[in-house]
Amino acid sequence: MSSGFVKTADGTEIFFKDWGPKDAQPIHFHHGWPLSADDWDAQLLFFLSKGYRVVAHDRRGHGRSTQVDTGNTIDRYAADASAVVEHLNLRNVVHIGHSTGGGEVARYVAKFGQPQGRVAKAVLVAAIPPLMLKTPNNPEGTPLSVFDGFRSALAANRSQFYMDVASGPFYGFNRPDAKVSQGVILNWWRQGMMGGAVAQYEGIKAFSETDQTDDLKAITVPTLVLQGDDDQVVPYKDAALLQAKLIKNSTLKIYPGFPHGMLTTHADVINPDLLAFVKG
Repeated sequence: MSSGFVKTADGTEIFFKDWGPKDAQPIHFHHGWPLSADDWDAQLLFFLSKGYRVVAHDRRGHGRSTQVDTGNTIDRYAADASAVVEHLNLRNVVHIGHSTGGGEVARYVAKFGQPQGRVAKAVLVAAIPPLMLKTPNNPEGTPLSVFDGFRSALAANRSQFYMDVASGPFYGFNRPDAKVSQGVILNWWRQGMMGGAVAQYEGIKAFSETDQTDDLKAITVPTLVLQGDDDQVVPYKDAALLQAKLIKNSTLKIYPGFPHGMLTTHADVINPDLLAFVKG
């Protein structure tokens, strides 16, 4: 099957895509909030054309997966990812995660992938670890009021909120001289509205308040850390720079002027860099 569902321990059905030769090295993609596996189209098609097996799943409560009202935590996200990997019996996997998906990858690799000997490499792209929230121990983090604003906007008018995020900070379309793509905006909105409001609402707490310092310290596989320095969603100084310091075997690349959604807006630059790391 080139797509399907796996049922997790708590009965949640996780949708996945599984394309390409089943004997090729697998690359597993983990999407950001509040999106779906469809956000990886540019990467799935690129790596498929290079002969890889590509796998991507919809996080619980997102996309085509069950619209659950429980388990919306980084720990459960990682367990669900593990359920997909084990269902497909994937080995020697490269895990690539964007934003919240980067947090999912970090927890998965540390807790499941490395202990099971299934993971070869990892890539964190504009990822949330180690901790987004501003705290006494994380003074450069984002204030809680910002995330409270996200929750209020989602609860008041989720559709408009998602349109505003996609047409503004996510892709840097609010910058002067930005090349705005209405198709990209509508595709982001479409993916967001496919998912469940409860899971997406609770996901804000998961991606903003989960301290993943220990996950990063536990990762030993080769890890590529990528981020744009004009990321308006996840500040790179509190994310990529700290990730590279905490992960023992890491390579860091910062892209001048690139936005949070650079995997879409700059796929022509990012995809070859991902390929070089996977092959290297």
